Amino acid sequence: MPPHDTPAPGAPREGNGRDLPPARQALSDSVYENIKAMVMDHEITPGARVSIEALARALKVSPTPIREALARLESDGLVVKRTLSGYRTTELLTRQGLEELFEMRQLLEPRAAALAAVNASEAQLDGIEQIAEEMQSHPGPAGRYAAYRDFAALDQRFHDAIAQASQRPLLADAVERLHSHLHIFRLSSVLGTDDPTFAEHERVVRAILRRNPDRAAEAMAEHLARSLQRQLSRDEES
Repeated sequence: MPPHDTPAPGAPREGNGRDLPPARQALSDSVYENIKAMVMDHEITPGARVSIEALARALKVSPTPIREALARLESDGLVVKRTLSGYRTTELLTRQGLEELFEMRQLLEPRAAALAAVNASEAQLDGIEQIAEEMQSHPGPAGRYAAYRDFAALDQRFHDAIAQASQRPLLADAVERLHSHLHIFRLSSVLGTDDPTFAEHERVVRAILRRNPDRAAEAMAEHLARSLQRQLSRDEES
């Protein structure tokens, strides 16, 4: 996967065979975001069957955009489709699952950050820095998904952009397919006002901008380790 601009949150992936008119696309995106919020906020409980007909009635749309939305949510890892039983929301990560997710991230993302420090184009460096700055103006996870949706999307874009800047297509694809931001934010959406994510991201950005691969890898590894510890601490408190 060559470096490319990250699609806007909820946008269909390239090559999925859809080329909808603007009005039709707007409806598709709106339905997708509505159902996604229901899943993230546990209005549709983890592991529950998802009724296409009930969602169509609730959102006052035909079943077609519902099916399109569920196909996109399946690619996000938020629902699964089973033969004869339709769609179900995925279960929440267990503690072991969370630790394994971060284990995978530790294998991939520090290496991606180191390679980005060496290989990123000037345009990619500008993009990474811009995303980090934009996150400062959006509230971190607190309350319902609608309140922190932009923060979650920017967090995804930040990590994906670094992976893309590594100039390693397979590595970038692996990072993107983890969908770690959705799985983690779905577990817990409460952070303190002193959330250190911004400062940790800034250290990663600074190392990449200075073309220091060792420091970039170290800063990313530290960020991931602290993120995991924060999540485990919240789980213990809840």
